[in-house]
Amino acid sequence: MINIFKTGPDDIVHAIDKIEKGCWINLIDPDSDEIDLVSKNTGLDRDFLKAALDKEESSRFEVESGQMLVLLDVPIMDIINTTSFYSTIPLGIILNDDYIVTIVLKENNIIGDFYEQKIKTFYTYKKSRFILQILLRIDKYYLSFLKQIDKANKNIEKRLHKSLKNQDLSDIMELEKSLVHFSISLKANQITLERMAKLEIMHKYPEDEDLLEDVIIENRQAIEMTNIYRNILTSIINTMQLIISNNQNILIKRLISLIGILSIPVIIGIFFGMNVPVPWGHFSFAFISIICITIIIFIMVLIIILKWKKD
Repeated sequence: MINIFKTGPDDIVHAIDKIEKGCWINLIDPDSDEIDLVSKNTGLDRDFLKAALDKEESSRFEVESGQMLVLLDVPIMDIINTTSFYSTIPLGIILNDDYIVTIVLKENNIIGDFYEQKIKTFYTYKKSRFILQILLRIDKYYLSFLKQIDKANKNIEKRLHKSLKNQDLSDIMELEKSLVHFSISLKANQITLERMAKLEIMHKYPEDEDLLEDVIIENRQAIEMTNIYRNILTSIINTMQLIISNNQNILIKRLISLIGILSIPVIIGIFFGMNVPVPWGHFSFAFISIICITIIIFIMVLIIILKWKKD
């Protein structure tokens, strides 16, 4: 899908039908024909345009023949059966003197916020500021998703205090996986950001200096929050492992005790069932007496064990 936007004379971003100088082209999971169309009309390198379509691509920054490629990892959230799953996908920003193109595999709120007029002082012709605004928006969504992960983590922790279920274990492993993705992506974005900060184009407008500083601060804050939440989650997982191990030991002890109790009637039955002379062999009520004695012994041993467990 291809969408084209341009800031008009009224300083408002409008959707337009054809590619013009100073416009912003947004591509969402484009096919080969759309890639060729954009490359032909803008002069942008086709390989640059295709870079973000590889899920395995990591954050990087390249400048070649008057063109710049900024590849960033952006956070996304998918909801499956009321459960939120967090991951990252590449977002490509490709520009030259006349055009700026964003390309991503699936629609996301980060880019959507721009053409929905949620970003102030956004102009399609101020390309360096646009990049900084995208970077700042990416960090804000990382921070927002991290808070949601922390909230989900606390809810799972509350449920674990009541009972330990397989679903809770699965959910907490998914959260850990999300934090790992976020940590790797944020650190890669930080390296790319530090390289970009050295470029003159990123300091083109005086007001962009503060924006660049905000981007660096927000990204570092997101990295720190991710590390903190990972440590908390690791602590919870370690505690869960101790609880599971302790519960397993208790269960084994109870099974051993139960086996010992159940073996009492078996031993007595085997003793009196032998084909040799035994006590009470000629007693008329021997069978009933043996059963009663067995039950009494069984109950006494059971009471002793239960009392020992309480102590």
